[in-house]
Amino acid sequence: MTDHMCDILVIGGGIAGASIAAHLSEHARVHVLEMEEQPGYHSTGRSAALFSETYGNTAIRALTRASRSFLASPPPGFCSVPLLKPRPVLIIGQVGQQVAFDDAVRQAVPGTEVEALTVDQALGLCPVLRPEGLLGAVVDRGTADIEVHELHHGYLRALKRGGGGLSTAARVTDIQRDAKGWIVHSAVGTFRAAIIVNAAGAWAGEVGSLAGAQDIGLEPRRRTAALIEPPRDATSDHWPMVLDVEERFYMKPDAGLLLLSPADETLTAPCDAQPDEMDIAIAIDRLETATTLEVRRIRSKWAGLRSFVRDRSPVVGFDGLQPGFFWMAALGGYGIQTAPALSAMAADLVLGRWRDQGSAPFGLCADDISPARLR
Repeated sequence: MTDHMCDILVIGGGIAGASIAAHLSEHARVHVLEMEEQPGYHSTGRSAALFSETYGNTAIRALTRASRSFLASPPPGFCSVPLLKPRPVLIIGQVGQQVAFDDAVRQAVPGTEVEALTVDQALGLCPVLRPEGLLGAVVDRGTADIEVHELHHGYLRALKRGGGGLSTAARVTDIQRDAKGWIVHSAVGTFRAAIIVNAAGAWAGEVGSLAGAQDIGLEPRRRTAALIEPPRDATSDHWPMVLDVEERFYMKPDAGLLLLSPADETLTAPCDAQPDEMDIAIAIDRLETATTLEVRRIRSKWAGLRSFVRDRSPVVGFDGLQPGFFWMAALGGYGIQTAPALSAMAADLVLGRWRDQGSAPFGLCADDISPARLR
């Protein structure tokens, strides 16, 4: 079989792979291999997708802040609809959560986008909250829903405009290296490239192992979600996302329905994740305890995988063992909101153009997310 030649081969067509490939295609011959029939089938296509600058650790927050301008004002022709739709987040505290709630209140600043609310003020934003047992709430008005499909496909369109290629149903079966570079065998043929970008999501650890790269300790974790119906007499589209202060569940309006999750993080092997009935039941119980909602019907349910390493920061950079093997992994459920800044930074690292001094997004340095920190 004839080898397919490119400069950079990206393994994984989700938001991580699509975004970095779009940038790289402006400077090199790029091809993307996606193991599913369509890109974004797993984590990208199953994300609740909220933009929040207060979500995640220091590295995630820096990358999110650096991504705001792109998401708020994307380049001409990138997308056909706005990528952000304002959606406040209401963080609620209930009896028994006083310590966690007090900590959330201490971080709020009156008169800013993040401030503490009384019980009555919280009910004004989300009238289905149960006032009994409610300590109060903290609202973040700087948050927004992200149009995931439009963002993802905007990058795929940019990849195509840059002359890049995409192969689906292209599971990688073997990775070798010779004097000329990488040889990658897949279900659709053999590819040769000088550089591999490992953006395989929950399968990134397996791809790294095939290439003989370092073990970064990647942990895929399942998150379950369901769509339920709001009360018939309620107009829920304008409700905020409701998040338990200890992140035991969240609820968010979604196209006339309500998206519900127990915010679970169940360690699992890479797989086509399926929802767990017990997790669904737990989420319903927590929702009905905190609100007056009664879940009578579940419209649909699903699960996705969020992958982390021990410090819960992304792993982005060249591998310490295998030259020309680049990690774009462990995005941990933050890959969509950080995609603009992280993909631009990652592409510059691949091309050898990144300089920390004076250009790092909000103080983030390459060492903060390099795989070298995990050795």
